[in-house]
Amino acid sequence: MELKDRVPPHNLDAEKATLGAILLDWSSIGDVITYLRSDNFYSLQNQTIFESMTGLFARGVRGDMLTLIDDLTKTGNLEKAGGMTYVSSLTDTVPTSANVDYYAKIVLDNSTRRNLIKISSDIKSESFDETKESRKILEEAEQKIFKLTDVNQASKVFSMRDVVPKTIKLIDYHYKNKDSCSGIPTGFTQLDSMTSGFQNSEMIIIGARPSMGKTAMALSMMQHIAIDKRIPCGFFSLEMSAEQIGQRILSQVARIPGTKLRSGMLKTEDFKKLQDAAGACFEAPLYIVDTPNMKLLDLRAMARRMKVNQKVQIIFIDYIGLITSEHEEAPVYEQQSAISKSLKSLARELEIPVVVLCQVARTAEGDEPNLAQLRGSGSIEQDADMVMFIHGNRIKQQEGEAFNPVMDRKLIVAKQRNGPIGDVELVFLSSYTKFENKSKE
Repeated sequence: MELKDRVPPHNLDAEKATLGAILLDWSSIGDVITYLRSDNFYSLQNQTIFESMTGLFARGVRGDMLTLIDDLTKTGNLEKAGGMTYVSSLTDTVPTSANVDYYAKIVLDNSTRRNLIKISSDIKSESFDETKESRKILEEAEQKIFKLTDVNQASKVFSMRDVVPKTIKLIDYHYKNKDSCSGIPTGFTQLDSMTSGFQNSEMIIIGARPSMGKTAMALSMMQHIAIDKRIPCGFFSLEMSAEQIGQRILSQVARIPGTKLRSGMLKTEDFKKLQDAAGACFEAPLYIVDTPNMKLLDLRAMARRMKVNQKVQIIFIDYIGLITSEHEEAPVYEQQSAISKSLKSLARELEIPVVVLCQVARTAEGDEPNLAQLRGSGSIEQDADMVMFIHGNRIKQQEGEAFNPVMDRKLIVAKQRNGPIGDVELVFLSSYTKFENKSKE
């Protein structure tokens, strides 16, 4: 028998048993509807009956055989549900409601298999359509399968017996580690205090003029997240190669000037520091993609795979202006707007923070940047959950003057949907291209 002639996976006995068990014990529907929907049933009759059941539940009606038949009659769906004879026979299939969850999971499993078959069929059909780009087909297919892994997940109800011990354990952890972050900690004390760390599903913008340290800021945060805290982190570098990124991270961790690493002018004691830094970085869960002018669809697909395969909990993108839109013929403003909205939806889809670097307009040179100066589109300001700007004066070295490798920098939190705004005082160690907390002294 050819694949096209095969009957899609289903189990009518399990479907009838699920409906019958609910009728025997109406309270069980409260658990079942947290993960089962009417379209998970293969039989149209069973779909109609379950839809009527969920309608009764939503209206607060305690269902039984009589109320179910009455509801189906009033809505004109009794015949569609198989008639009174079929509905009345549902309770004959199960002696008890004890196994309702087991029956319902069989229904859900078969529904998932049917969805996989449909997705596979759609991919096959679209692959023959030469008017569609292969990258577009791949991105859509990955998105469908990724959503299928999370669809209909049961929500759990926890009693205080479950909640209290876990809460006390969490409080004890924060007490011992003096960590007030509920999200991903950046390592900048004042910033983490203001934000409680970067939160899941948020898009965070870090803006600055060129050469003000956007990449250095991202790498300083990533060093703390991936190397110090061992939190899996993804980094999309659209401007620098993976080796350049690696060199800058080693410079930060080993505290060896980047010029020394690039020139090879290392002293004997530098090799020990470099070896220790390499050891710390080697096992760090930091994953780098260094594709220049990356297409938006490719970036989304790669981020999705990172979440599934590498379990990344935060993603950095350097930077938004180098992402290539799929609609290059559209005005730049529209392209940037579409990219911004897509990155925000990516953060929500993956349920992790997405930190995006962005340039600000030339008018911000020398002055404190503001939201209106974000380069590309007003949509970035609108879509972002948090916007931060790096600000500081460019220090020009006078002839004969000693070079000062430590510079004051200000991180301006100009927008935060769920917290305060304000300034964070930092220092920039130019030799290591690294930001650090500014000492109160």
